[in-house]
Amino acid sequence: MKFNIIHNTVYVFNSEVFLEPHYLRFRPRQTPYMDVVDFSIAILSEPAGHKVIQDEENNVLDFCWFEGMTTKLTMTATSTLETKNYNPFDFLIYPIHYNRLPLQYDGLQKKLLFAALEGQLLSQSLLDYGTSILKASNFSTIPFLTNLTKQLHDDFNVEYREEGAPLNPDDTFTLKKGSCRDLSWMQINLLRQFGIAARFVSGYYYFDMDIPAYELHAWVDVFLPGIGWLGLDPSHGIFTGNTHFPLASSAHYTNTMPVSGGIRGNATSKLLTQLSIEKQK
Repeated sequence: MKFNIIHNTVYVFNSEVFLEPHYLRFRPRQTPYMDVVDFSIAILSEPAGHKVIQDEENNVLDFCWFEGMTTKLTMTATSTLETKNYNPFDFLIYPIHYNRLPLQYDGLQKKLLFAALEGQLLSQSLLDYGTSILKASNFSTIPFLTNLTKQLHDDFNVEYREEGAPLNPDDTFTLKKGSCRDLSWMQINLLRQFGIAARFVSGYYYFDMDIPAYELHAWVDVFLPGIGWLGLDPSHGIFTGNTHFPLASSAHYTNTMPVSGGIRGNATSKLLTQLSIEKQK
């Protein structure tokens, strides 16, 4: 299948500002099940400089710097993607001891995955929630990942929140609701408690809608030897498939934000976004 994606992002300032250098994360990532056929990005105010770079975690970014004053920053990213057949359950965990939890990565893996294993303190109630699912899954890796992802979808209401960092995992757990990034950040920190390397992913998710209304999406990747990075989507209770289109992934959500950069000036800003995803017939 082929997909055309147009992602328009506009920051409007109520007075003139000077734009500091910005990192832009709108480039879809090439995967074994998805080819990036074409990508372009139009930026206004026009940058004085523009370079495509790789960050610390191998995400491909557009790095831009500016001159002069402006009251608006507009970014329009246009992508054409072609997907292949993909079965998320076509894998073999190896060595076989990784089929049991908690995981114990070997010495080199621990060093390479260190940031994705670094958890934060969680409430006992959230830990108990995860432990009960772990026990019901008989400490088996794939059943636990499947059951936890589905249970989060069943137990938490998903709501849209355009701006702001993910909530603290304990706050999301108490509220029993959150945005896709709230649920993902909670699941990531819970998984790390059981020794599973987990990272935050920002991207797009296509599914058929009567009235299309797409938004930037977030989900979770876990690392399992023999599989590599495996995607989990707690907002929908599923393993990710070939209509999840990743843009950036990181051990910390801050490094996946679509736009990172500051301004010089006293203006307030308004964010306007529009995302369209069309499947070619």
